[in-house]
Order: sequence, then C-alpha cells, then structure tokens
Amino acid sequence: MTATLPPEVREAFSRFITCEYTTIDSRQQPIAWPVTPYYSDGAETIDVTTGLGYPKKANEARANPKVSLFFSEGTGSGLESGIRVLVQGIAEVDDRDLAANRERYWREAAEKLPATADMHPPKPMRRMLSWYYTRLYVKVRPERVFVWADGDHREPPAVIDSHLEEVRSGHVEEPLEPLEEPAGGKRAWDERVGELGSRYETAVLAWVAPDGFPLSARVPVVPEPAMERIAVGKGPAGLPLAEGRACLTAHRHAPDFTWQENFQVRGDLVSEGESWALVPHRFVGGFELPDESRFAVLRRNFSKGRKYYRTAKEELKRRD
Repeated sequence: MTATLPPEVREAFSRFITCEYTTIDSRQQPIAWPVTPYYSDGAETIDVTTGLGYPKKANEARANPKVSLFFSEGTGSGLESGIRVLVQGIAEVDDRDLAANRERYWREAAEKLPATADMHPPKPMRRMLSWYYTRLYVKVRPERVFVWADGDHREPPAVIDSHLEEVRSGHVEEPLEPLEEPAGGKRAWDERVGELGSRYETAVLAWVAPDGFPLSARVPVVPEPAMERIAVGKGPAGLPLAEGRACLTAHRHAPDFTWQENFQVRGDLVSEGESWALVPHRFVGGFELPDESRFAVLRRNFSKGRKYYRTAKEELKRRD
C-alpha cells in the first residue's frame, strides 16, 4: 500500500529512529508518545510496538483504530532535507503470537539500533524482563499522508492519499464526529515543564480533527509559569487548530539511541486571537533511558519496572 508514496517519504519511514505515535482514548483525549517505527520499503503497514507491561498504546488503538504517526524528529536518521511526514492511518493490533513478536522485536531492534545491543541483558535474564521483551505490535495502514518536504510548518503540507486513485483533499471530507468539551479542572505544573523552550526548543502538539483522526505538528514552545500555560504560537499552516483536548510531547534521543528522554503534558488547547496556548491539566513522565550510568538508569526505572511486571502478569492471565 505504501509503494506508491514518493521515495523520500518511504525513506523517512525506514530511517527515522523515532516518530510520535498518537492514539485517542475513550474521552477523546489525544495521547502522543515517541516510538521506534519499523518499516520495509513497499510494505502495507508501518509498525510500532509496545511492551506487554505497558499495553496502553495497543489497547487504545484496539478500541479506536484511528491513529497517527508523525515523523518530525530526524536525529540519527542521516536525512538532511528536514522532511517531516504525518501519517493518519487505521491501526491493527498484532498479539496473536507473543513468542514470535518477542523474537521479531529482538531481531529488528538489533538491526535498526545496533549501538543499543550492549545495553540489553543476556538472553537468560530477559525472562526477568518479559514485561518489556514480550511485545505487542501495532500495524498502521496509511490512509492520508501530509508531507512538509523541508520541514517548514509555515507552509501548507502536500497531502497524499496512499490510494492514489482515491486522492482526497484533506481531513474534512470524512464524516464529522462531535468533539468532547475541554477537560477543564485543576491546572498541573511540573518543574520539567520549565525545560520547554530551552532543553526542548520545540515539542509535538497533538489534537483531534473533525473526522476523528489525530493531527500533529511540531511547534515552538514557551512556558508561561505565571499564567500556568504553555504558549505554542500561531500553529501550522494548513492544519487548523481546534480548541479542546490536546497533548504536548517533548522528547530527545542520542543519534544512536543509546539514551532517550521524554514526557508529555495533557490539557486544553485555547486560542487568543492568532496565538494558541496549552493549559496543562496533567503531567506524565515517560519510560526513559537518560544519559547516565546503567545503575542510575535501573534505579530510576525500578518502581516503574515493578508496575510493568504486575501489568504483564495480568495481561497474560487475561489472555489465558
């Protein structure tokens, strides 16, 4: 299905180390996390994966298969064009053979991220980390593709449908779905939000389009702690922003992916004239591997690992 897309788009799919994967939960809250995409040239789907111990990315796609993949952070890809690609697609969760998924992940991760090979424990010890190595795959079949050839969001994107004989002009031709009201509630402010604009000059803003698909754009971010909000500027050309629930995701990684860090802020997107801001209602830290010693990484993620282990046991019990 992707074989008819331009070669530079397919190259982005295969060479980007991360993309921002967005699902929509039952409250119509978009949730975006950085994931590693796996793609073979001309394949029908672009695949991403999550551990059995943290299956939310897969469970939400199963409940609502309208998802998106945004290729906006090209660090480590070797591509110099600055290309950014947003894919809106239909997701299918593949968890029929967890043993095969585990072997596939081990093989593909080693091929795509060879520098991380020494970071994995010996094979016998991986059983203790089955919550991580037992994988759920989400296969995304592209329905609509937005391309910024040079990454400039000030210009409208080229819009491509992967069915070239059924080209559609954009996101407004699908049946419209009613959008949820803003979440509202108490504002949430974390000290890491202050890293936006400095440690993270830009972040990925995700919101829901009228057709029910997620939309994403990489925007400049400026924290405004006195007003407890995050300014995101005028927004991208050609992708109309909409007031309501949104997610702002910040992440960085080494060119060889030997370290990575990320977090997200969920809240309400509000407009003030031509400018927009996110009013945060929830801060969520991600599963990170910062640039520090292996012992420090283990200590940092120990409590999360225990939680993921329990979740994996529950998931296996439910499947049995």
